[in-house]
Amino acid sequence: MTSAQQTDEEETAPVEHATPAGPPMRLRRPWIKDTAACLLLVLAGALLTRGLWPDPAGRMLSLNPNDQALDEWFLAYATRAYRGDFGLVTGALNAPEGINVLGNASLVGLGLLFAPLTLALGAPVTFAVLTGFNLAANGTGWYLLFSRTAGMHRLAALVGGAFCGFAPGMVSQSNAHLHMTAAWLVPAMVWCVVSLAGERHHAVRRGVLLGALAAAQLFLGEEVLFLTALALGLFCLVFAATARPVPGPGRDREAASSQTGRSPRAMLPGLGIGLGVAAGVAGLLLAYPLWVQFRGSQSAQGGVFAPAFYSADLHSFASISPLSLAGGDGAARLASGPAEYTTFFGAPVLIVVLGATLWMWRRPAVVACTVVSIVLFALSLGPRIVVGHQRTAQQGPYALLAHLPVFEWALPARFALAAIPLLAFVLAQAVHTALTRTETLRLLVPVAIVAALVPLVPAPLPTAPREPAPRFFTEGHWREFAPRDGTIVPVPLPDAKDPQAMRWAAATGVAFATPQGWFIGPYGRDGHAAVGIYPRPTALLLHRAAVNNSVPRLTDEDRVALRRDVAYWHASCFVLADGQPGAEALRSTLDALLGPGEHVADVWVWRARAESPAAP
Repeated sequence: MTSAQQTDEEETAPVEHATPAGPPMRLRRPWIKDTAACLLLVLAGALLTRGLWPDPAGRMLSLNPNDQALDEWFLAYATRAYRGDFGLVTGALNAPEGINVLGNASLVGLGLLFAPLTLALGAPVTFAVLTGFNLAANGTGWYLLFSRTAGMHRLAALVGGAFCGFAPGMVSQSNAHLHMTAAWLVPAMVWCVVSLAGERHHAVRRGVLLGALAAAQLFLGEEVLFLTALALGLFCLVFAATARPVPGPGRDREAASSQTGRSPRAMLPGLGIGLGVAAGVAGLLLAYPLWVQFRGSQSAQGGVFAPAFYSADLHSFASISPLSLAGGDGAARLASGPAEYTTFFGAPVLIVVLGATLWMWRRPAVVACTVVSIVLFALSLGPRIVVGHQRTAQQGPYALLAHLPVFEWALPARFALAAIPLLAFVLAQAVHTALTRTETLRLLVPVAIVAALVPLVPAPLPTAPREPAPRFFTEGHWREFAPRDGTIVPVPLPDAKDPQAMRWAAATGVAFATPQGWFIGPYGRDGHAAVGIYPRPTALLLHRAAVNNSVPRLTDEDRVALRRDVAYWHASCFVLADGQPGAEALRSTLDALLGPGEHVADVWVWRARAESPAAP
């Protein structure tokens, strides 16, 4: 050690202990700031879902109550894993034929992770928690990626993270599409890919982690995994095409700082090894689940939703979402429904992103993010371009991919969801650059970006009261009329138009089976996917009684059909809740068919007749 080094240490050592503002405090401050940022995002998620909290069992998301009933059923079904009675094909819904769990938006991962909460407080509470948690967790994951991995200023990272978590598309999907908002593993997957590009020493270890994360994401939300893989693949291609050699001495140092320091060719070995390992690990973990989904019992061919219907309107990109504070109901006609405002980014944000890209055009990551976003926007337009709610004859880029595997099942408008993190990176990078590299734009750029984002601030999700599950189920009276895993027939039977009776089984932890229901199964033409199953004669009879609020004329054929349907369903009893629309007509109809019912707690119950003949 030289005398100069000794002198430097002697001069600096007393400073470390002379003031409480020295290095020890500086090491703790990042954690404090990170914690504060994460708590802010959690608070935002809680405020967004505040309408559910007064009574989760008695409140619902008014814009999509049917999907909420489906989500709560799947969350409750996952608790059966804790008693060793969980499978990827189950007869607990659509009894007796059952459903293919992975063939539906089944929330397997979320249900298993949050099963203790569901067992303790019920599926409605878990649903309310997850609605806000997913958004906050998404924002937190991207905030940490931007601040830690990308090395951005924390304010810039918070802007990017908040946009990732609470962009209009994510907020709209929060209307009971938990499988689409459960994207909080995506930042970790992106980190793995970035680290693989940066070095090859730990490629195998990072590849194993990436493969495990991909497998986990499939159980959280399969569609999110597909969109992530597509966006990452496009980004890598565009980045490789736009990356330039790092400037040498005397050249543009700012451009050099935006590079990784390695050429795209130098990144290939680490990426190749890591992605190969990841594919192997994910394939090993997912081989059986994917076989069950696509070849197992109750699997269905093709997609059930029409891509042309779920396509983005060209005008929607510059519009403000009706779910934002600055939005209006007039823009709602530009989307297929309130859960699909995926492209409502608003003109101010698009202008700011374009300006930021032109300003930072030397940065290949920024250029790649913008270019890939444009590609995803183009795909979201669907097979035929729609302008102002009018479908044109012009084909969209999606038409070229519509017949490819996986793409044929995709909803085109949701491609825009994959652009949210890309736009967030551009916005966050612009704020970071202004705060750390430019004196003249230090204030102007952040203010302009925040001003563009303010109109997108979401309003609390609309909620409305609903009837809680009958006490007959919540207090366990049903056990006197049906064995565990027996079949209880709700009256009228649940279907895609009104699946609320599925919540009755959810209130018991899906301890009994339910006929029909809201699900996707192989009941279309030639085994193609369809929503629900064709109803049995007794289901149609009860539906007519409820709709007409009158007792239908009953025949001997109706009574024979009832006995056959009871045998087919293996039904133990029929249950009609008090106060249900058409309740008097339904009660009189079942009294005529099965004899007088019993009033227990807050329902009427009719025991099914054991002497029913075998089903044809």
